[in-house]
Amino acid sequence: MESTLKEMREGASVLDMDPKSTVGGGVEDVYGEDRATEDVLVTPWTISVASGYTLLRDPHHNKGLAFTEKERDAHYLRGLLPPATISQQLQEKKLMNTIRQYQLPLQKYTAMMELEERNERLFYKLLIDHVEELLPVVYTPTVGEACQKYGSIFKRPQGLYISLKEKGKVLDVLKNWPQKSIQVIVVTDGERILGLGDLGCQGMGIPVGKLSLYTALGGVRPSACLPVTIDVGTNNEQLLKDEFYIGLRQKRATGQEYSELLHEFMTAVKQNYGEKVLIQFEDFANHNAFDLLAKYGTTHLVFNDDIQGTAAVVLAGLISALKLLGGSLADHTFLFLGAGEAGTGIAELIALEMSRRSKTPLEETRKKIWLTDSKGLIVSSRKESLQHFKKPWAHEHEPVKGLLEVVKAIKPTVLIGTSGVGKTFTKEVIEAMATINEKPLILALSNPTSQSECTAEEAYTWTKGKAIFASGSPFDPVEYEGKVFVPGQSNNAYIFPGLGLGLVISGAIRVHDDMLLAAAEALAGQIKEEYLAKGLIYPPLSNIRNISVQIAANVAAKAYELGLATRLPRPENLVKHAESCMYSPAYRHYR
Repeated sequence: MESTLKEMREGASVLDMDPKSTVGGGVEDVYGEDRATEDVLVTPWTISVASGYTLLRDPHHNKGLAFTEKERDAHYLRGLLPPATISQQLQEKKLMNTIRQYQLPLQKYTAMMELEERNERLFYKLLIDHVEELLPVVYTPTVGEACQKYGSIFKRPQGLYISLKEKGKVLDVLKNWPQKSIQVIVVTDGERILGLGDLGCQGMGIPVGKLSLYTALGGVRPSACLPVTIDVGTNNEQLLKDEFYIGLRQKRATGQEYSELLHEFMTAVKQNYGEKVLIQFEDFANHNAFDLLAKYGTTHLVFNDDIQGTAAVVLAGLISALKLLGGSLADHTFLFLGAGEAGTGIAELIALEMSRRSKTPLEETRKKIWLTDSKGLIVSSRKESLQHFKKPWAHEHEPVKGLLEVVKAIKPTVLIGTSGVGKTFTKEVIEAMATINEKPLILALSNPTSQSECTAEEAYTWTKGKAIFASGSPFDPVEYEGKVFVPGQSNNAYIFPGLGLGLVISGAIRVHDDMLLAAAEALAGQIKEEYLAKGLIYPPLSNIRNISVQIAANVAAKAYELGLATRLPRPENLVKHAESCMYSPAYRHYR
């Protein structure tokens, strides 16, 4: 996709930069948490206090009943806690029992957010130890409902809100954030939240959720993460009329007013935090997503998870699936339903991987990939009316409308849904895929679950158990004619935490396509025969921190190879170095 972005930048590459621009961006470890083991004492205080009451209300250092007798004396906690002392493990058991009693996912989400606000380490301990159970709670699909109802459930701000009211003062707003050593920022303008559309300021649930995964799955310190929502208004009439809506009550700003606020934000971030802070664009509308990535890709360390993260995780699944399908990527024909940022981003990375493996020009490998949008198959006769990011996919073919007709005409071996519209992989479409292919590969990637192009049960049933299936949101195992099929989840959480860790530990100053390929290959390398036997093309999420370490090491190695790393000298063993840099949620012992 770098080639597409280079066209938008008039030939500029992420490798074209002024060497002087690599200065700055170092991150201070205020409490010594990176260097401290669980047995090394750390000091939770930066000021003198007369009572431990403040400590109990500091989520970064509160341990609740796990404070030892010695700590209760040293930090003025006597009488502020019941006399019992319990372990973090017992606290974890108690809270998991409580969370499991809730019937509604949103209740579980609220309970987890409240835990994060009072005891940060215990929150991450639960999320790390029960990742398969709690990932759907703190992120997709539940986070979608949380964003829709964010105004009603809002209790305490969890990130920075930068609105048009702050135009001209964005740097001052950044300085209001209490943590000064930021390594990763996730920013959204709320215009395209999952498959739910424009949720305006209430999109803050997405950056908050993403950054919790950067910490839990990728080991980036919570204090180094900053969620940001850029509020330029919303075109969602329902929200504008909602008395509990927390954002600007105006139509969404566009054009110069929008661009100036975003540019001020990007400039202020670099000025305040330096060159090496990772800025992840999240859930921007297509027209802004590509423009922002093209505009800032050569001047900032930027990454768009919807375009690049989705592409890397899908590519990893395809590489794994080749062990079941046979052949190489170039032997297959790919059809996308949806030609937005996710669809075109995935398509470009697949074409790039095919090009590099087969030594074939990118223009040729693109011809193996077909995209459809709301107007039908994207073909050359439509080129003049297409948005710029769709034009590389306009191939020679007669116009075809309707997905079923397109499947019959193109005869794809792989069907990928990125439309954001549920139930679009109909029974007729899936049956056509099964007629054309012995093992049709079907990826229904749209989130949340309600927007998935089809369910796992539909894919397996309609293909009579022939399908290899993965989805964006989780589905339960399916039994068909006595055989149990375990659907894989093509979850971006496999990629972005490890990618972010790799960028941080190498001190990378730009994101290059080769790093995305390195991340995808590292993920595909984690798939084992026992997983493939169940039809899984992704490894279990229960092993995600180890997977993130491998991805981080691969990404860091590529950063050093490309000359984009600034943390020198290069560590001899990048895997061990990545492990040593990961945040641990275990309680610290206080002096």
